[in-house]
Amino acid sequence: MNTTGGQTPDAAGMRAYAEELRATFMRLQEEAPALHEKARAVQVTEKSRDGLVAATVGANGDLIRLDLDPRIYRRQDARGLADAITRTIHAAVAKAQDRVVEIFAPLIPAEQMRAHIGGDLDAVLEQMSMQMPMQMPMQTPRRTPEGP
Repeated sequence: MNTTGGQTPDAAGMRAYAEELRATFMRLQEEAPALHEKARAVQVTEKSRDGLVAATVGANGDLIRLDLDPRIYRRQDARGLADAITRTIHAAVAKAQDRVVEIFAPLIPAEQMRAHIGGDLDAVLEQMSMQMPMQMPMQTPRRTPEGP
């Protein structure tokens, strides 16, 4: 049996991973409140290509303000205006999310933060499981003549 300090290599890896998780948790406890406040304060304003639409969103992508230049009324294109508003809001949301990811980058990997922001629990769990060391395979108990 190959052991490292009286432990199997898998047990040593799991112990190291547990220590890494503990250290990360301690950093989160110390640094996360300030980062969270900084992230909550994020506001992004984005303008449409023609400059006639300006949308300001918060960190969660909530629309805070929408400004329409009076020149938009010169064009009688309701569908075009609606599309410009939608594109502008989406661009602002994307930039706000990028800023939140940047703020948390010292603590949380960008891919994991993006998955979290996007509500993709499967991706978050997959990324977390990829960080874990290989686990020991489950062994089935052997039956003995005396019992199960």
